[in-house]
Amino acid sequence: MATTAWTLEGNASADGAGNANLRSDPALALWREWERVHKQTERLCRKQQRLETRLVESVGFPCVTLRVPEGEQVTVHSIEGLNEVLGKGPDMVALREAAEVEFAAHQACWDAAAEETGYTAALRAEREAGDRAEDLLEAFATTPATTLAGVAGKLDAVLREGEAWEECSEFPWPQIRSALSDLVRIAEQMVPEQFFPGERRPKPRRRRAGCCFRA
Repeated sequence: MATTAWTLEGNASADGAGNANLRSDPALALWREWERVHKQTERLCRKQQRLETRLVESVGFPCVTLRVPEGEQVTVHSIEGLNEVLGKGPDMVALREAAEVEFAAHQACWDAAAEETGYTAALRAEREAGDRAEDLLEAFATTPATTLAGVAGKLDAVLREGEAWEECSEFPWPQIRSALSDLVRIAEQMVPEQFFPGERRPKPRRRRAGCCFRA
């Protein structure tokens, strides 16, 4: 995965002093760890999604289908949804209790299959890796960069984690991409004898509909 941070780091390696600076840059060290955890999170995400698809095909999401007094057939996927549909009235006690029993049985079937197939473990591992990646991303805000590669690493991480899709046109992504491109251009002017191919980033995974910050 070729990123601007790696580009700057690789080109600076021709200079011994540059190498020493890169090794001592706390922001670049943080980026390396974030990069590792970020890749791990994406691998785990793909794994749990594959397992979830198989689980849905074989067991189906926990749910219960019931017919409300008005005659409409409704499918709910949680106890909260069941209570919302049926309410708490005494005339719904029998229907609500029967539906809760049916839902609990389906949930137990899902839980058992999730444990057996490894989906539960994969989901837990993905969440733990994602939490770790978020902690590292937050640490960039308080970790000073001492090299251009460290600055590029910060921008690279923000773009890859924050963009909903590649070349997102809404604020602040065009501005951040521009800043990263400027960084490469300036580095080329400062070290003309070294080759800087420019910004090359992997396409970020699509996680949501709009261009917005993480909640």
